[in-house]
Amino acid sequence: MVLAMLRKIDCNIWVAEQPFRFLGLDVGIRMTVISLKNDELAVISPIKVDNKIIEQFREIGNVKHIIAPNLFHHLFLSDFKNIYPQAQIYAVSGLKKKRPDISIDKILDDDEKYFGSKLEYFLFEGLNTFLLNGVSPLHEYVFFHGESQTLIVTDIVFNFDESFPFTTKLVSKILGVYKQLRPSFLEQLGTKEKEKVRQSVQKILQWDFRRVIMAHGTIVEDDAKQKFKKGYECFLEKIF
Repeated sequence: MVLAMLRKIDCNIWVAEQPFRFLGLDVGIRMTVISLKNDELAVISPIKVDNKIIEQFREIGNVKHIIAPNLFHHLFLSDFKNIYPQAQIYAVSGLKKKRPDISIDKILDDDEKYFGSKLEYFLFEGLNTFLLNGVSPLHEYVFFHGESQTLIVTDIVFNFDESFPFTTKLVSKILGVYKQLRPSFLEQLGTKEKEKVRQSVQKILQWDFRRVIMAHGTIVEDDAKQKFKKGYECFLEKIF
C-alpha cells in the first residue's frame, strides 16, 4: 500500500490520501487534518499512517482529536489511538454498537462545541445509501473550517474524474458522480426522508465555503459552493 504524505492545502488545513478499494472499485480515501488552538490537531477520517507521516504530525502540532464522521469511516481509529494515546476518539451515535471493540471517548453532538470556533459541524440527516446487504444510514457529520472557507464531508458527495482507474470512471458515470459533486445513485435508491436531506443541505449552504474536501474523489477548488448546490438539486429536484 502506498502511503501518502500530508500536504497543506490552505492555512491550518492538510490532507493525505492513499489507495482504497470499496465494492471492488479503486476509490481512494482521504483524511483531513485541522490545526485548532494551542497547536491541537483534529483528524477527520483517519487513514493508515507510517513513520514519515507521524513525523509530519510532530512538526505541525499535537493530535488531540480523532474523528469518525460517519458509520463507515472507522477502520483506522484504533491504530491512531495506539499512536496517540493522549487523543480522544469522537464518533457518531451508532458506531459504538457497530464497533464495540473501539474505545470511543465522546459521541458527536450538535449542541457541544468540542473543537472550539475553528471547526463548526452538525449532523447531516436523512441520507442513506443502498449496499449489497440493503439500505444503510450514513449518519454523517459535516464540518466547516471557516479560516480556509472549506467544507469537509465524507460520503455525502463524491467527485471522480480522469485521475481514477478506468473501471472506477465507468462505474462513477453510471452512478452519476463522474466529474459531478453530488451523491450517487445508491443514495438516491436508499434515501426516503428527502425533506431532512433538504434541510441539511440548506444548513450547509449557509456556510461561506469555496472548497469541498470529500473522502472519495478529487477535491473541488473552483466554484465549489455552486457545484455542491447543483449536485443536490439533481438529487432533490429543488433545495429552497
